Amino acid sequence: MKRKGNSCLIAVAMGVVFLVMVVFYGTISPQPSAAAPNTDYRLLGKPLYKLDISWPKYTEHFTGEVFGVAVNQVAGLVYVAQRGENVPKVLVFSMDGDFLQTWNTSTLEMPHGIFLSNASSNPTVWITDVGNGPFGHTIKQYSPSGKLLQVLGTAGEAGSSVSPLQFDQPAEIFVHSSGDIYIVDGDGGLNNRLIKLSKDLQVQWMHGEKGAGLGQFYIPHSVTVDSYQRVWVADRGNKRIQVFNSLTGDWLGSWGSCFSEDAPYSVRLTPDQKYFVVVQLNTNQISLLEAPPVGVIGQCRVASVIQLAEDIKPHLVDLDLKTGALYVAEIGAQQAQKFTPFTLGGGFL
Repeated sequence: MKRKGNSCLIAVAMGVVFLVMVVFYGTISPQPSAAAPNTDYRLLGKPLYKLDISWPKYTEHFTGEVFGVAVNQVAGLVYVAQRGENVPKVLVFSMDGDFLQTWNTSTLEMPHGIFLSNASSNPTVWITDVGNGPFGHTIKQYSPSGKLLQVLGTAGEAGSSVSPLQFDQPAEIFVHSSGDIYIVDGDGGLNNRLIKLSKDLQVQWMHGEKGAGLGQFYIPHSVTVDSYQRVWVADRGNKRIQVFNSLTGDWLGSWGSCFSEDAPYSVRLTPDQKYFVVVQLNTNQISLLEAPPVGVIGQCRVASVIQLAEDIKPHLVDLDLKTGALYVAEIGAQQAQKFTPFTLGGGFL
């Protein structure tokens, strides 16, 4: 009888420990079946996002390496860029997870970054192409259905010129609501540049020197702009995020302490401007960093971490600016996944 009582006490204690782990570290989903996407993950710190296992409804449409994702929250569309031999370069899904169409375009070689601009008025999709063939080293603008509208850069020719504009493996583009364009150029190529263009494609300012000093870059990989006229750049090779004044290009600060183990690959803001969503590919992490108020950069502070399973390799992300839903392009898993915000009283935490 005594031995049975001790066994009961041990079982109860183990149950309590498990519940405590769930409360403090979030949920750990079961291992997926062979036919399902890899959904194994943990939440560390403040629980801000949870995986939506229903998106997309079918995963067989992912046939290449998934590099980028862009959201049109007005039309309810999600564009996923993938690359590989004989695979469609862009897949289009609904926000409910339905597969809608592919872009059967021959004008894309190796898509890297993808961005949806002017969602509410005249939406277009911008894609950076890091290919080395006749269409590479460019940034292309497409209609929502995949019609090529214009090409920035000299197709098939890597270069550093600003007149005419040239690129070498441009990593990502961010188009502000004002029409201003921000480009990080240099996914391992000749250039290590942050360029601001006006809406009529005139160079406004540029930081273009390779190095580890202030305003220098080594593989700038992602860029976003906040509501306080600050430009945030994932300076991948230097394992830091650098910040600039969007109007003047002046250097404002740098974050490096959060990236001692792995570099930031992607940087985006939640719709409420409270958190930066930062991806670290090699440690398979999606971190949410507290966004500083106007006038203050300070040190980076991690509020929450989504720890993905090994070899998922998250690359670039985008957010639904209406609901706050987070979409992640994952190279290793060859898929895109959707995370939805935990809510309290109907609003984003």
